[in-house]
Amino acid sequence: MEFRHFSAIFNKVFNIPKLDVNVKLCYNTHLNNGSYDLISYSKVKLMTEINKTDEITLAELDKAQNYQLVDIREEYTFQYGCIDGAINIPLSEFDEGKLDKKKTIILYCKSGIVSLDLAQTLRDKGFFAVSLKEGYIGWLRQRLSADNDKTEEVEKSIRKTFHRSLFSKFASAINEYDLLNEGDRVAVCISGGKDSMLMAKLFQELKRHNKFHFELVFLVMDPGYNSENREIIERNARMLNVPITVFESTIFDAVYKIEKSPCYVCARMRRGYLYSKAKELGCNKIALGHHFDDVIETILMSMLYSGQIQNMMPKLKSTNFEGMELIRPMYHIREDDIKRWRDFNDLHFIQCACKFTDTCTSEACLTSSRTGSKRMEIKHLIADLKKVNPQVESNIFRSMQNVNLETVIAYKDKTGTHSFLENY
Repeated sequence: MEFRHFSAIFNKVFNIPKLDVNVKLCYNTHLNNGSYDLISYSKVKLMTEINKTDEITLAELDKAQNYQLVDIREEYTFQYGCIDGAINIPLSEFDEGKLDKKKTIILYCKSGIVSLDLAQTLRDKGFFAVSLKEGYIGWLRQRLSADNDKTEEVEKSIRKTFHRSLFSKFASAINEYDLLNEGDRVAVCISGGKDSMLMAKLFQELKRHNKFHFELVFLVMDPGYNSENREIIERNARMLNVPITVFESTIFDAVYKIEKSPCYVCARMRRGYLYSKAKELGCNKIALGHHFDDVIETILMSMLYSGQIQNMMPKLKSTNFEGMELIRPMYHIREDDIKRWRDFNDLHFIQCACKFTDTCTSEACLTSSRTGSKRMEIKHLIADLKKVNPQVESNIFRSMQNVNLETVIAYKDKTGTHSFLENY
């Protein structure tokens, strides 16, 4: 490859007239015609306008042409939100066959750290690959900084476009499971994702109807977020006119060195902190944003991976905080409808704000990744079953309402395990 050809490629991709490059060329054994191609370069300084690093900035991404944008986060996270035009090739199952060698490969992860290493690996294999500086979080921060107050249009969409699929189902769960009563003071727990933010807006809409008196506190716990993650949560709350109350804890520090099931331990600790703070603020209930899909996926995960039948209940009494109750008012709402609402209003949220998941390679982080992957496996399984039986999702949900104890070999309750032989 001649230097002028290499320069022309960059000029085409990035619209940059002059380059400052130090290129190492070597024979490309992948080409049958014996021509030369760019296989690898050591600490290449691509160009002055790309900060003489192996990264590109968001401003440079806007100028780029003839590129392939690849999100290497796990599929479960990718579905919560991605940069426009990106394809998903998770790092845990990265397939180079999906890459287009005729294009510049622009990789991004959560914060641009893991993707930087992968870009180097791909360059060593003959791809021209760079990493997007600051990753998805950087893009999201920039996107939110340009957004103004969206309260009016978002609330209008809940009342009009999504009234039947979101608000009606929200109200139906509250009525069917008796989740809300007059005089309740509810801590609406917000993690920063699409589910909890929608739940906050649905509670505000219910409050507007004013059928009976209840109070709301929109509670955000900062368990040790990076500053950029907290900033995104706060910006979204301001943009949607959700008056959040933020309190801090040190949960992330406490679970950082836990090797086995750190996400489970973190979730349990978070719930305890939320109960405690809610009670301190005079609340008698905390509301979590789990939806219909979470419920049926949990049922199957419990059966297939834990060997038990266990459901995610619509409400629970706390065993450690007297007088406190947990409610799940989005129990009937489908995740696809939440995504449609998010995309309709051009909203962008974070899925997991854990400050360790994008840089950690310990067993703890690998366990976290596998947990997300297991849930994705269940999502795919349900999707495949739905192709044969369109009612499979509702049937899984209803199965937990139609348990016949006379056909169960054994079951557990507060007093212990009971066998069918006891009453045979």
